Amino acid sequence: MMQKAGRFVALDGPGGVGKSETVAALVDLLRQRGTTVHATKEPSDSAIGRFTRAHADQVHGHALACLVAADRYNHTHTEIRPHLELGETVVCDRYLASTLVVQRLDHVPEDFLLNLNADILLPDLSVILTATPQTIRHRLAARGAHHRFERDPETPAREVELYDHAARTLRGMGVPVLVIDTSGTTPRETAARIAAAMPASPGSVTTDPIETA
Repeated sequence: MMQKAGRFVALDGPGGVGKSETVAALVDLLRQRGTTVHATKEPSDSAIGRFTRAHADQVHGHALACLVAADRYNHTHTEIRPHLELGETVVCDRYLASTLVVQRLDHVPEDFLLNLNADILLPDLSVILTATPQTIRHRLAARGAHHRFERDPETPAREVELYDHAARTLRGMGVPVLVIDTSGTTPRETAARIAAAMPASPGSVTTDPIETA
């Protein structure tokens, strides 16, 4: 298997916690420090990713989980690995942790999801952004829902619970996990904390659980 030359960081969390703003702030901060960064997202901008994003309200359950996984394998092969091979840091907005939450909201068992994603590239650092359900509901009301899950007022509390479980699952797989509560922090402050936790080189982050903040 190819030894990664760059670092792979994934950011996940419920809608409304500030993922996109934090990704932008992190990319800007790392570039200011002289790091070559490639920012990406899932679903990806490939044909299958665009199809998945466009039809996520119509395709449900196991079928949607399979689409998301297919996009992830293609995304890894065509975009993530090539940038890592160049020695770049890849920052991805949504990855495996989101699958372990969003697809479970769609009643897909975790065991099925883990088996479906058994051969994916695991990140060097998985960052899970969270907030109180009240904060998330307030932000979603101000921003507007992006998909069917965000239109359910019960989703924020369930997502917070499932992301906590996803963090434990990822740690059990040996993935370093950093959990940050964004209820009272700015994207720039959150980005600084992520940058401080990033590995100096691929695989150099300890697999001991990182303290939740």
